[in-house]
Amino acid sequence: MSEKDPIRVYAIHLFDEDADYSRLFEYLESRDRFFYINTAKPENMPDSGGPDAIKEELRKQINAAEIAVVPVTTYERNKELAGFQLETATAFKKPVLGISSFGGTVMMTKDFMDQCNDVVEWNDRVITDAIKKLARNEDTAQWEVIEFDPTDL
Repeated sequence: MSEKDPIRVYAIHLFDEDADYSRLFEYLESRDRFFYINTAKPENMPDSGGPDAIKEELRKQINAAEIAVVPVTTYERNKELAGFQLETATAFKKPVLGISSFGGTVMMTKDFMDQCNDVVEWNDRVITDAIKKLARNEDTAQWEVIEFDPTDL
């Protein structure tokens, strides 16, 4: 992944930019040297054509991505529409990254977890590392460094 070859990320949405949708991209933007393109277009709600037009629009957005990311709260808000997007991502052989609810307020069901290749917490480093691993099979192998004063031992 580089600035010239960004990861194409699709955030599962319900044709609105809810708090978790916005938070996801705030987290991605906060990471240095993490380059991505957002293939999700919540503003592209078809004006006509009904459910078939909606599904076709979502298929185009998902097909352009390398990975689909879904916050559990989005899934819980509309299981039918979010479920369609999860099934479509799986059919297109796109890995799916689930994100637990912010603050742990929504329980993740077995059905939700079974549809995800990995589920992570709201942490910018953890999310970007999981995206790199699932989308490009890049293992970041980052370690947390804890500094301590040896005289405290």
